[in-house]
Amino acid sequence: MVASRSLNEAVEARNPLAMEVDMKPDSRRTFRAIVPLLLAVSLVGCATGPNANPRDPLEPVNRQVTAFNDVVDGAVLKPVATVYRDIAPDPLRTGVNNFFENLRDIWSFINASLQLRPREAAENFLRFNVNTVFGVGGLFDVASEMGLERTRLDFGQTLGRWGVPSGPYLVLPIFGPSTVRDAAGFSIESSGDLVQGISDVSTRNSLYLLRAVETRANLLRATSLLEGAALDKYSFTRELYLQRRESQIEDLKDKGIGLKDGSD
Repeated sequence: MVASRSLNEAVEARNPLAMEVDMKPDSRRTFRAIVPLLLAVSLVGCATGPNANPRDPLEPVNRQVTAFNDVVDGAVLKPVATVYRDIAPDPLRTGVNNFFENLRDIWSFINASLQLRPREAAENFLRFNVNTVFGVGGLFDVASEMGLERTRLDFGQTLGRWGVPSGPYLVLPIFGPSTVRDAAGFSIESSGDLVQGISDVSTRNSLYLLRAVETRANLLRATSLLEGAALDKYSFTRELYLQRRESQIEDLKDKGIGLKDGSD
């Protein structure tokens, strides 16, 4: 069970560099332009190859992007994350992880509200406020000790809950596994990232880098399991990612809060 959960985390989590590029306002605008461009390319590519996987019509391109991402990860992220994991004290890493998870609770609150899930919306809203005020800006997870459960929700799920189809499977440069729907949702959430609102460039970029390294360090064991789980890591990752996302949308429908099929 632990290994299975770790594999899901490794596949589902965006590449830690995904939210870490923000040097200037022009860079942010360029970043936001990437996803629409990729979506347009995917629509053109859907017509390629008579034997293409219907859920992955861009497989040749996706495999090339995966290879590029693996090179970046092996050359930069993984070595740095390994050193960070080995030298950073556990209390420090826990505080860093709590801080960034607290920021994510805001988007979980927004998505729970958009999905008409009042209980989860209230819990995530209270979590953020409790941890921000009493947890020293989120460094301590006081809310969990009070019994306030975290429900992690993203905008891709929100789109699926309202019937938006997933579209083709995509592997985004640096960002990793996605779909057309999830890429659109990720672009929206990235534009509202709270770290992006920090005016001091050095502080903002330091937080981006710290989040990237901490996220990658948390996935070191999971990605090791993934690498040894299948002969074709690409196909394994694709199927696990798509099944996981479909399961999350089905879970919303099973609870009676989905309007129609938003899986495909």
